[in-house]
Amino acid sequence: MVAYLEQFNIIVVGFIASLVAGAATGLGALPIFFTKNVSHKFLDTMLGFAAGVMLAATSFSLIVPAIEYGGGGASGALTAMIGILLGGIFLDLMDKYSPHVHLLENRREGGSSSLTKVWLFIIAITLHNFPEGLAVGVGFGNGDIANGLTLAIGIGLQNIPEGLAVALALVREKYSPIKAFLIALFTGLVEPIGGIIGIGLVHIAQPILPLGLAFAAGAMLFVISDEIIPETHKHGFERVATYGLLIGFVIMMYLDVTLG
Repeated sequence: MVAYLEQFNIIVVGFIASLVAGAATGLGALPIFFTKNVSHKFLDTMLGFAAGVMLAATSFSLIVPAIEYGGGGASGALTAMIGILLGGIFLDLMDKYSPHVHLLENRREGGSSSLTKVWLFIIAITLHNFPEGLAVGVGFGNGDIANGLTLAIGIGLQNIPEGLAVALALVREKYSPIKAFLIALFTGLVEPIGGIIGIGLVHIAQPILPLGLAFAAGAMLFVISDEIIPETHKHGFERVATYGLLIGFVIMMYLDVTLG
């Protein structure tokens, strides 16, 4: 697979990979056409799985390569530290000052706005999916197709339960299943935008690769800690969500070692 893809333009491969990963939200949203009664226990377990996949992808596909490409040792670790903190701070600022709502919690954040609730929600999902696409793009940025594919697979896996969560939230807001599905799919399709930006920047300016990898890692860590894990601990199913996280982590770790 990797050898076959190496004959194509790396930017095209990275864009398609981030597009497929983003489209996995639509796959996750499909069950709403058959049932609206998805238990909190199941959803929290799946979101925990998503968090575990993201944690492993962040650790093995972003932070470790960032340290290696940064020169290894103290200098590589310092570069990774700076990038992680910058990525987290960037997403924190975007989260604070961009108006949006969290339909899973019916909670509004950011500045005041007259936008409708659904568009505020789309802004929120855009904020949280963009760093995932950025991570995939940066992963392809140095021409390492294996690493990029591993990230794309991981992001796609975690997008499946996220797509279900988004669609269920929209159905609770009285949207029809088809509209909820299409909006959930749309929220994932912002990822190729981050992907093309990430791969383009790194491809043009190769020296920023380690910082870019770490920046994407910091942004993803922020999403995991600020959004996904707290959501899995609100309904009394913390233990099964934690096991979901462990399973997601080890599966993604195995994929990273065998594919990367």
